[in-house]
Amino acid sequence: MNTKAATTNETGLLLLRVLVFTLIISVMNGTMFNVVLPVISKEFQLTASQVTWIVSGYLIVYAIGTVTYGKLTDKFSIKSLITFGLLLLTVGSLVGVAATHYWMIIVARILQAAGAAVIPALAMIIPVRFFSPEKRGRALGTSAIGTALGAALGPIIAGFVSSALNWKFLFVIPLLSLITLPLYRKYLDDEPVTNEKIDYIGGILLAGTVATFLLALTQSNMWLLVTGLVILVLFIIRIRYAAVPFVNPAIFRNKQYSIGMAIAFVLVAVGFGIPFLTPLMLSDVNGLSPASIGLIMLPSAIITAILGRKGGKLADEKGNPFLLYIASTLLAGGFIILSSVVGMSPTYIQIFLTLGVLGQSYMQIAMSNTISRTLPKDEIGIGMGLLSMFNFIAAAVSTAAIGKLLDGGTTAVHLNPFVHDKLAFVYSNILLVLALIVVVMAVLYFLQFGRNSNKK
Repeated sequence: MNTKAATTNETGLLLLRVLVFTLIISVMNGTMFNVVLPVISKEFQLTASQVTWIVSGYLIVYAIGTVTYGKLTDKFSIKSLITFGLLLLTVGSLVGVAATHYWMIIVARILQAAGAAVIPALAMIIPVRFFSPEKRGRALGTSAIGTALGAALGPIIAGFVSSALNWKFLFVIPLLSLITLPLYRKYLDDEPVTNEKIDYIGGILLAGTVATFLLALTQSNMWLLVTGLVILVLFIIRIRYAAVPFVNPAIFRNKQYSIGMAIAFVLVAVGFGIPFLTPLMLSDVNGLSPASIGLIMLPSAIITAILGRKGGKLADEKGNPFLLYIASTLLAGGFIILSSVVGMSPTYIQIFLTLGVLGQSYMQIAMSNTISRTLPKDEIGIGMGLLSMFNFIAAAVSTAAIGKLLDGGTTAVHLNPFVHDKLAFVYSNILLVLALIVVVMAVLYFLQFGRNSNKK
């Protein structure tokens, strides 16, 4: 029994290393094209709303795909799903390289997203399936390294590649993920396929709900919001009466799971304010170029990657609540300090950005680990898949909400007395509000998970 456990642990560690590399490529693929949108817009003579479909289309399919793959792990082997996903990502990349019309780029991005969505699902499932609860924090901390590095390297590599070669070469970079496929196929088990039926109608309704809600946010369209609500009602009816629903409604009757998901949603939305707000702030207030902004943000990502595993270790040794409180302190503290130094030398932003980025990473580790422990084994696939989907929806909500606040332009109101630059007021105010939300969520977490906790 001990030999089997040791072998499983060794396999899990090897798969984690492979997963980190895959995550770096996946996250980079999601962020690289932000840098070249102006170039693509000019080349194809597109409006701003048209060219943003390169990003929003990818995000919508990616969000839907994560929960779909999570559900499919209950019926198909992870080896089969990762093989299908990486090959589909490859097809999308090749279509992008050959693209001569804008519609081909959109098709390429959709195919890429449909394939790459298997990777965040895998990042949630591998730590849960291959590691015991006592060691799961370290595993989640290791996978967080890939996310941190991918987010940091994406804009920088995109800037260099598009400047030295052509933006189409960004479609070549995801092909590097094929290197990992033989390793996944060697070390992932061929788990037996069950005879469980898949509720495809429920899946389509869930996809429609997510797609219309995200479109409503990105396009600020009330009719899409109403349509999303109608589809949501149909989805709820479907899962209540289907013999084998796509999402078992019983999972939401799990009070700890539902509350954990709600807290995670808000914290992810708040945390995403860092990578979204910081580049805009450095550009508008400090007048920095995209390349300079990438270099300012790089050290925080590298430090987070180095310390990411430490966060997982703390979760295992001291408990998830302990790590969540550290994460909340770092995140709220980072927001408050950044709010105070907006408009000053970018060096201050570079130094104190580390607090927020590290806090964001630790928070995701703590919440993922907390939520995974609320689920029975037979609901882990769909439960963690839903968490991954919620994370992407939270990111979209954060982007839309902060974007609307910034659209209001400068303001004479400033909540932070240390800031005197009028251009910085709106950024400083938003950062302070985000800090307050973090504190509120930390209190809610304590009330639900922190009291009477013994390393849970």
